[in-house]
Amino acid sequence: MKPLAVIGNVNVDLILGPAAPWPKAGTEIIVDHDELRVGGAAGNSALAWEGMGVDFEIAASVGSDEFGHWLAQAFGERAAKWPVHPERTTLSVGITHPDGERTFFTTRGHLPRLSLADVFAVLDGSTLSGGYALLCGPFLTDDLTQDYGALFDWADSHGIALALDTGWPLNGWTDENCTATRGWLSRCRIALLNEVEATTLAGLDDPPDAARHLRSHMPEGAIVVVKRGSDGAIAIDGDGALIAATAPQVKVVDTIGAGDVFNAAFLAALARGEILSTCLAAGTEVASRAISTLPRSYSELNATKEAAR
Repeated sequence: MKPLAVIGNVNVDLILGPAAPWPKAGTEIIVDHDELRVGGAAGNSALAWEGMGVDFEIAASVGSDEFGHWLAQAFGERAAKWPVHPERTTLSVGITHPDGERTFFTTRGHLPRLSLADVFAVLDGSTLSGGYALLCGPFLTDDLTQDYGALFDWADSHGIALALDTGWPLNGWTDENCTATRGWLSRCRIALLNEVEATTLAGLDDPPDAARHLRSHMPEGAIVVVKRGSDGAIAIDGDGALIAATAPQVKVVDTIGAGDVFNAAFLAALARGEILSTCLAAGTEVASRAISTLPRSYSELNATKEAAR
């Protein structure tokens, strides 16, 4: 199996809910569920890999408060070289709704201070050579994002295929954010986007057309994946062919991190040398299991491989 790594945003998630209707200002409601857990796109993907029994490395950082210590403990030896920033650890409070959707309130915290030097303190290029690195949270990790050019050069020099999940820009998909993202994608081998991200970046309404358009501006042989929630996922492969996978029907508990779990399962299957249709099926199957179980659970990679066939 090819080596795997994830780079980017790890923070604390406090999940509460379900809440309906939204309470009026100055009032209080009681909810049935609360959970304090590792969050952030990079953190969610890492937890999925761990739950699937997949080996990986993770480059992240924490703040200098009790939450930072708690996060580092959650990752054990993998967090041994993570830097501790003087800022407080980024915290997201997620309010779930009866339909499984959610609303987040997030502090800036430590995430903007994650730097390229921090990444290099954790990851060894020769060890990851020929593998895949998932890059998450570019609109949150300000210092690192400024050095993306050097990060892309480093990945190219070691034959590491970068997979980008942009996440949602804090100020929306402005022209500036779209231009920046297209530039990042031009250096990445894999794009992992949802429907809104793909169609907005491409300026096209049809997801397959949007995926083809984005792929045309990426390196030769690049793959563009569009995650479509309950409708499954599609991908444009290295030859330009359209591949699709349906998602199993499940009773949704909460959708937080569903796309991040998909990313983890998809890349794990890809690192195993599976064909693209199997990778898409693995992503949808594991993500569907994650959003329909409480406590959240993941399929092991071998079980997922068999289910996808």
